[in-house]
Amino acid sequence: MSRRGLAAIASVLDQAASSATNILVLVLAARLSSASGFADFSMVYVTFSVLLGLNMAYVGQSLVLEKGDGVGALARSAAGFTGAASATVGAVLAAVGLVLPGATGQAFLALGLVLPLVLLQDGLRYCFSALRTPERALAADALRLVCVVAALGVQPEGASAGRLVLVWGVSALPALALGLFLLRPYVRGRRADLRPYLRRGHLGQRFVVEFAVGNGSSQLAVLGLGVFATPLAVGALRGATTLFGPLNVLFNSANAFAPPFLGRLRGKRATVRATALLGLVLATLGAGWGAVLYALPDRVGSSLLGDTWAAASALLPATGAQYAVMGLGTCALLTLRVLAPKATLSLQVVYSLLAVAVLLGGYALWGVAGAAWGLAAGSAAKATAGWLRVGRLRPEPAPALAA
Repeated sequence: MSRRGLAAIASVLDQAASSATNILVLVLAARLSSASGFADFSMVYVTFSVLLGLNMAYVGQSLVLEKGDGVGALARSAAGFTGAASATVGAVLAAVGLVLPGATGQAFLALGLVLPLVLLQDGLRYCFSALRTPERALAADALRLVCVVAALGVQPEGASAGRLVLVWGVSALPALALGLFLLRPYVRGRRADLRPYLRRGHLGQRFVVEFAVGNGSSQLAVLGLGVFATPLAVGALRGATTLFGPLNVLFNSANAFAPPFLGRLRGKRATVRATALLGLVLATLGAGWGAVLYALPDRVGSSLLGDTWAAASALLPATGAQYAVMGLGTCALLTLRVLAPKATLSLQVVYSLLAVAVLLGGYALWGVAGAAWGLAAGSAAKATAGWLRVGRLRPEPAPALAA
């Protein structure tokens, strides 16, 4: 097998390891916590997910587009900026945690303390990707998976959200140390320059906008339910979506590896045919996985999510429908990225804000179930608009950084 093929396999396996870590962290936390404890943990984890996505967009996505002999210096700069920025944000979160009362405040305080460890450890994945050495990212992320499962697995039942967050964060230390060791040969003797990240016009600023409207808005809306409504709503929604983690691996892999393949197809018709077929496959898998989860006996579901299963299981039909239409929407956006890259931003802005509106409106009218169906309706609207836009577009030359 070629070097490129091995790198692609390592990248997919690394994505799977990272996704498995997120899934197992939430499953273990749900099993160890009461429903209210998992709600506090979920609010903190949603906050971390937003910050992780922002770092990926601002630092990671711009870094992986770099080529040439200067990538080592750029990787060192990216790691340095991630460490400095995460320490600053962590200090703010710790201060917020000191102000907030009770278990929620303790959980946010713990997140602030460990944020530099977990964000820098994850950020090294993009350094290795830019350096075309994904097998090194896989080694560090596999160790991260083993350490976090082992650390959370020995925690007592009923452990507080703050304790679980602290254990989860500190368990990143071995993987972080390994990642820095594996990165050292590529950055030794290179100077870090953080100034480009602070300048207006940095490429990551565009990616942050796309993340904010495409993913971060819905995450923040879910977090808002915990602030203005009830943390139990966040726990139920997070518990339901956790069970669909394997599909996130497929969606992320499609986003990572489909554009180069689609770019080699001849013409709009061939591209649309390929993405439509992929979309139907992903939609079928989403609906089928949702049906399998809904059919699980309560004792099996409780063994996965503990006390949270009762609330999360009622949301599985809505979440299954959401993931089915997300498969179609993902492939519509893939088609646009290849054929008309400038068309995606406006689509993301309009329909992501619509998704937030129907999520909050659904909660106001029908509670947590309404919020879950609101997410599904928002995803369906984005998928429909995406494919309608595909049908109307005329192919345009893709810019060099579009892939």
